[in-house]
Amino acid sequence: MSTDPFELFQDWYAQARETEINDSNAMALATVAPNGQPSVRMVLLKGHGPDGFVFYTNRESRKAQELGDGSKAALLFHWKSVRRQIRIEGPVTRVSDAESDAYFATRHRDSQLGAWASDQSRPLDTRETFEARYEEIRERFEGGDVPRPPHWGGYRVTPLRIEFWQDREHRLHERRVFTWLGDSWSEGLLYP
Repeated sequence: MSTDPFELFQDWYAQARETEINDSNAMALATVAPNGQPSVRMVLLKGHGPDGFVFYTNRESRKAQELGDGSKAALLFHWKSVRRQIRIEGPVTRVSDAESDAYFATRHRDSQLGAWASDQSRPLDTRETFEARYEEIRERFEGGDVPRPPHWGGYRVTPLRIEFWQDREHRLHERRVFTWLGDSWSEGLLYP
C-alpha cells in the first residue's frame, strides 16, 4: 500500500470510478458560517493532485460565502461499492480565472446556461420563474459560445489531513491518517 496519500487517493478513486454506479466524483463539502453553524452539501470533484482537490460553484452561493478568505473546509468521499471513505481537511483558496475558464468551457451547454440563470441558494418564488430565466439566457447566447459568468468559479481544498477508512467485518475497520507537517507527511493509524 502506498505511503504517498495522493497516490493512495488515486488508487482508491480509480477503483471507485469502476464500481460506483453514480457520481464516483461526488464528495460532501462541509463548511462553517461566521456564526459557527456548520453546513454540508454534495459537490463534484473536478480536479485533484498534490496541490489540492478542486470543485466549482456559484461564488454568490451560501457555500461560497462560507468559503471566504482564510476559511477551511472538510471533504468526504464515501464509496459504498468498495466499502471505503476518504476524509480531507484543509484551507480553501480560489482557483485562477484561467483554470475556471478552462473547466467552464468543458461543461455541457445547458449547464453553462444554468450557471447564468441561477441565483444559487437565494429564495425562488416558483420553478416557472427559474425556467423562464433559463429561456431568456438561452436566447441571449443563441448561436454563440457561453462565457463563464463572473460570479462562477472554482475552489481548491489544500489538504493538511487525509484519512483513509476501509470497512472491515464486525466494525474492526482500518483507518490510516496522513498529516502534513509543513514539509512532509506523517502517517499513522487510528483505532476504528
